[in-house]
Amino acid sequence: MAKNIRVGITHGDFNGVGYEIIVKALADEKIPELFTPVVFGVQSLFEKARKEYGQEMPGVEYIKNLSQVKDGKINFLDLRLGDLPLRAGEPTKESGEAAVAALEAAVEAIREGDIDVMVTAPINKAAVQSETFHFPGHTEYLEAKSNPEPSEEGADEAPTFKAQMILFDDYLRVALVTTHLPVAEISSAITKEKVFDSIQRLDKVLRSDFGCERPKIAVLSLNPHCGDNGLLGDEEHTQIIPAIDEASDKGILAFGPYAADGFFATHAYRNFDGILAMYHDQGLAPFKALAGEHGVNFTAGLPFVRTSPDHGTAYDIAWKGEADPTSMREAIYKAIDIYRNRDRYRRASANPLRKARMEKGGQDKTVDLTKDTL
Repeated sequence: MAKNIRVGITHGDFNGVGYEIIVKALADEKIPELFTPVVFGVQSLFEKARKEYGQEMPGVEYIKNLSQVKDGKINFLDLRLGDLPLRAGEPTKESGEAAVAALEAAVEAIREGDIDVMVTAPINKAAVQSETFHFPGHTEYLEAKSNPEPSEEGADEAPTFKAQMILFDDYLRVALVTTHLPVAEISSAITKEKVFDSIQRLDKVLRSDFGCERPKIAVLSLNPHCGDNGLLGDEEHTQIIPAIDEASDKGILAFGPYAADGFFATHAYRNFDGILAMYHDQGLAPFKALAGEHGVNFTAGLPFVRTSPDHGTAYDIAWKGEADPTSMREAIYKAIDIYRNRDRYRRASANPLRKARMEKGGQDKTVDLTKDTL
């Protein structure tokens, strides 16, 4: 019998809704049969959440190290951070440090093969900042941790792994050219090279992680009405269209640019496997309105699978029993789906030589088509 996929779950900012959505998402007796949860957090807060919301959970195994993880159980690894003050609905230094501690532990676990995928509960980007953590969010941190530290000689080398933020549900997949960037800096960041690179990476992800054989990608414009022939900006003609043309020349099915308002209003997104937005709110605002609680945040382009609910810490309802666990539940199951898709794709393309099956002498033989077989 195959080993359960092990899903590492970080608690996020404990003053937010993290513990509530984790407990609710795992409160099903069938969970340990479907996958093996490994939660990274603070035991006292986890127990408080279970008691607070009266969740009937299957057997929880409190473990001291990851060698003790058991399939068929919900495993909880206490981070041993001591007694932490709970201030529901308020970001604190302690909640930020605890969020980073869980994230670091999960990254180490996935590197060592102790977990297979990572699902992160929401953090507060300001609370996690410190002398040792200076990243705008999960995406940038996980990209940095996936690449070796740059040497003095190769400090300007391109990273091996480049993270790409993708928000998706069962019907819509939205990727971004720029992520956590001030609006005033977006225009200068939209270059032909970045747009083309984003199209190319999205095409690869749609094939490997979502099982699309020949994905169709819609590229959005930067300016209103696609710039109105330069009246409202010329980035469409100088940067975006040349990037689409280059992608098309390489056999990628990329189309556009499309003005974002009409594209979503007319439901044109239904005709595409993926959508590339130029900046954060251009893609995420319509996505969240359409996907609702079923949306998932996926960090593509890394050597491992990481997903997250597409909402934030929701301080306004933290520890009130009002949080909806649907997005967390979707993040868990979608992480497993991507893991399996990626594994299938990796095995299918493990040998770069094209092969065919042929009958000979009553037995199947694998024939290498790059060699003379006559």
